[in-house]
Amino acid sequence: MAANNILDKVLSLQDKYHNLQQQLSSPEVMSDMKKYVQLNKDYKELEPIINTGLEYKKLLEELALAKDILVNEKDDDLKEMARAEIAEIEPKIPELEQKIKLLLIPADPDDSKNAMIEIRGGTGGDEAAIFAGDLFRMYTKFAERKGWKVEVTDQAPGTSGGYKQIVFKVSSSNDGVYGIMKYESGVHRVQRVPQTETQGRIQTSAASVAVFPEAGEFDIDLDMNDIRKDTYCSSGPGGQGVNTTYSAVRLTHIPSGIVVQCQEERSQLKNFDRALEELRTRLYNREHQKYLDGIAAKRKTMVSTGDRSAKIRTYNYPQSRVTDHRINWTMYNLPVFMDGDIQECIDQLQIAENAERLKEAGE
Repeated sequence: MAANNILDKVLSLQDKYHNLQQQLSSPEVMSDMKKYVQLNKDYKELEPIINTGLEYKKLLEELALAKDILVNEKDDDLKEMARAEIAEIEPKIPELEQKIKLLLIPADPDDSKNAMIEIRGGTGGDEAAIFAGDLFRMYTKFAERKGWKVEVTDQAPGTSGGYKQIVFKVSSSNDGVYGIMKYESGVHRVQRVPQTETQGRIQTSAASVAVFPEAGEFDIDLDMNDIRKDTYCSSGPGGQGVNTTYSAVRLTHIPSGIVVQCQEERSQLKNFDRALEELRTRLYNREHQKYLDGIAAKRKTMVSTGDRSAKIRTYNYPQSRVTDHRINWTMYNLPVFMDGDIQECIDQLQIAENAERLKEAGE
């Protein structure tokens, strides 16, 4: 795509961008929260495209001026300054062009959302549950590094540690958590000597991870008449309140049959709010699933959350090796990775996905 075409595409969006700016400050829109949320989302999506486009335009203008000085100016000092400026600007142009091309391709519409994550111990019995606990710790440590908040909604502990299943929300006021964590969906396989193994034999176990974009209040219309609420005594954390008050909440969405529960808080009201949040997310993701199924076939970096058989990563403890099979990426420092240092792997997955997105767009 030629420089002029790229610039024309970006500048053609400026009118829409300014129009959105004006609408967002109008009292009529500000009084309609649903409309305001949607327009603000559109505005935030356009903002990096416009800003990068203006930076690109400025660099092109500076490059043209420097080349003009080099051709027409007689002063050697000015010519030398122009040469230095050209040498500095020219490598930046293709980088910005690539960035703009990617920004112009519609991203996953849910990348900016928070994430709801479910980890389930798979094949391997007690060891699979222990590994599910290791993965939960890994994501918690990663979230700490990013300054994100982690809130557990529901958990079923394993008999020897870890979790048979754990559901938790990861949120941030700055980052689109789902856009970063979505690459973790799929089956994670571990090869090691289990704590429960007395003979010292290496075994292979697995845990599945499903990452969903959290549904906002305006993403789905939820009819409370369709929901049955049951309360029961909490059996999990909660100190003195455990088994004495009906603080745990189970919600059943009658039309779909989806059931969610929360017992992590002492307050029934807080448990209800969290359970409702998860129910809304699971209903929203029935639609999102169709989108995921569509792109999973085109992009090796993405695994449909419905495909629990897709092995995406192997954690080999004897060799201290972690391998992501989608992009053939390997790291030989497993303890560091398990301590939450997973950003490099996610960066490589994002680079691979960007290449696939450009290919899809015909670039």
